[in-house]
Amino acid sequence: MNGLALHDTPAPASWRIALPHTVAAVPVARALVRTALAELEHAADSDTAELLTAELVANAVEHTAGTGPIELVVELLPTGCRVEVHDPDPSPPGHLTVPHPVGEPDPWQEHGRGLLLIRTLSSSCGHRPTGTGKAVWFRLPVVPRQRRPA
Repeated sequence: MNGLALHDTPAPASWRIALPHTVAAVPVARALVRTALAELEHAADSDTAELLTAELVANAVEHTAGTGPIELVVELLPTGCRVEVHDPDPSPPGHLTVPHPVGEPDPWQEHGRGLLLIRTLSSSCGHRPTGTGKAVWFRLPVVPRQRRPA
């Protein structure tokens, strides 16, 4: 039989890249997410995906020790996208999965709002241990074509 059967779904596309453990990783990660989402016919919101990816990568660079690379994984799914950032620190990120953490971030401080953005703007988020540290992730749903900017 040629092509996909009605019950078959295409395998998700994914990208995995090692990034330097420096702030230079942030724009590279944003560009990869932008490029990956351009591949989808019904893409997730690219601006939100870039923002949340930048927050995850910046947190990994700032809050983990070492000089080894961090890893970015972007997975395109029929329902949207999933982005993971792997780092060498096994400690879970503070308050990522707490629905209403005690004390909101101070709006006058430069730092402290990244996890709030991820919790608020993603459809789901979390973290999991890996063999070399942890992975912190978020998901975004597909944005219908008529709601996307032209």
